Amino acid sequence: MSISYLVFIVALGVALLLLMVLKLKLNAFIALLITSIFVGIMAGMPMSAITSSIQNGMGNTLGFVAVVVGLGAIFGQMLESSGGAHALANHLLAWFGPKKASWAMVVTGFLVAIPVFFDVGLIILAPMIYALSRDAKRSLLHYGMPLIAGLGVTHAFIPPTPGPIAVADILGAELGWVIFFGFVLGFPAAVLAGPVFGNYIAKKINIQPPDIGEDESPTPQNLPSFSTIALIISLPLVLILLGTLTDVLVDKGVISATRLSEVIIFLGHPFSALIIATLTAIGFCLKRGMTN
Repeated sequence: MSISYLVFIVALGVALLLLMVLKLKLNAFIALLITSIFVGIMAGMPMSAITSSIQNGMGNTLGFVAVVVGLGAIFGQMLESSGGAHALANHLLAWFGPKKASWAMVVTGFLVAIPVFFDVGLIILAPMIYALSRDAKRSLLHYGMPLIAGLGVTHAFIPPTPGPIAVADILGAELGWVIFFGFVLGFPAAVLAGPVFGNYIAKKINIQPPDIGEDESPTPQNLPSFSTIALIISLPLVLILLGTLTDVLVDKGVISATRLSEVIIFLGHPFSALIIATLTAIGFCLKRGMTN
């Protein structure tokens, strides 16, 4: 079977999947199963091998993704409950200043979406966007687009969100490299889609924030420190990156395999890194008296 024919089958499978999901509004999970069977038949696989391949593929991927996403969800919930997202936003707003608040929002979204899922981050930071828009008397898009861009890019590119984890596992990519290139490629994309495009579109479309009454966001006095939250968020990322780098250096023979390198690689595994980060976040919340 030629490579061109295999590429044709894959392209046909993707087209079929998009047709079923976008046009026919079929459930994505069912559409994926149908597409998998279709691709298997077109590739000439035996019927029994098709079902076995689907079962094994789903089991292996979900086994890894479920653990990482589960730990990431707990980790994010701890930081959300402690007011970590608001602490980051307030500090960055004070750092950038009122005139560059849109830049503060894209950085906030980019950092917050690492431990917290997109929808949760948007919900807890939306009141801050409304307040900025009302105070500056500018279109909601001027501040909303940067926040959404930062949240969306990190959610799509940087673990522990499900998308990049699943892609990394399917492709066999090291999670450390996924995090590294997620930052390198993701942040410029967030800047273009956020402050740059947001400033442009806000001049064209004037959307005023809704009247939702008083802002019920936590007061700065009740928030944790910026340095503490930044340290907790960076902990699993640094561990994973160190583990990946050490593993590469050992494989290339740059450094010798020792007990220390073995420990660093172990601590840098996503399971270990997120367990350590989650326990740290839980301990931080308990220290602040947040036991629920």
